[in-house]
Amino acid sequence: MRVQDIEPFFATLQAANPEPRTELEYSTPFELLTAVLLSAQATDAGVNKATRRLFPVANTPQQILELGYDGLCEYIKTIGLYRSKAKHLLETCRILIERHGGEVPRTREELEALPGVGRKTANVVLNVAFSEPTMAVDTHIFRVSNRTGLAPGKTPLQVELKLLRRVPPQYLVHAHHWLILHGRYVCLARKPQCWKCQVARYCDFKPKTPPPDA
Repeated sequence: MRVQDIEPFFATLQAANPEPRTELEYSTPFELLTAVLLSAQATDAGVNKATRRLFPVANTPQQILELGYDGLCEYIKTIGLYRSKAKHLLETCRILIERHGGEVPRTREELEALPGVGRKTANVVLNVAFSEPTMAVDTHIFRVSNRTGLAPGKTPLQVELKLLRRVPPQYLVHAHHWLILHGRYVCLARKPQCWKCQVARYCDFKPKTPPPDA
């Protein structure tokens, strides 16, 4: 993607959705951390279904610990890999209480030191909970960045670092949400819906896919 096309690319996405939000449901940084930790290899809708039952009962590190392993599993057993996620979440809660006063830390290093929290999860928490200009590269962002030519790379880290260089500063806080939603609903993995894409004119992908009835 040409440098001169990047600003109008994001300006178009912003005009269509000025205040994009994660589709995970949460009301505190700890609820967000919990939801993101549970979301690995699971859908946001599936995580929300579980946390709608869990959070009214336990939405602090201490309350999660008091549930115990078996109790926590009962709430999240509909989510893939729930046993290992339960272990990670319980250990994370212990660390938050012992080292952080029960609060979610605000640095990447401290977040990545938590069990089950990698770079992508840390980036989501920093961006969504604390409005840091981070780029959490999931499969959607990786695909959109490569397909459009916005930030091609062979690894998520390469794509992340290139996005941080190429995305204009005024769009950085919301950029990862726009890209995720674009990949989830328009720039689909098997067949991108170019015929209804608002930013197709700026995209390097060719040939553009025609509408189904064309």
